[in-house]
Amino acid sequence: MLTIPCPHCGDRAETEFVYGGDAGVSRPADPAALGDAEWSAYLYLRDNPRGRHSEYWYHRSGCRRWLQVERDTLTHRVLATSFAGYPKRGSE
Repeated sequence: MLTIPCPHCGDRAETEFVYGGDAGVSRPADPAALGDAEWSAYLYLRDNPRGRHSEYWYHRSGCRRWLQVERDTLTHRVLATSFAGYPKRGSE
């Protein structure tokens, strides 16, 4: 099981969180200008990175805040966490 260090609550089990997706994907600047193929790509197509990856996690059973988590997808080691939109603090 993954342990995620919440900046507010401390180390917590993965089961307290809800995965929120890839933190590297930005919402389109002009959504009205996108066709069906572009919307489909934005909504459904994601890379499956090997190594360091930035993700959003929601702390559902704790402080109820969104976190940005830097995680190694090979080892599942959490490298850094921060509240979404704030600078990261990590073990690097």
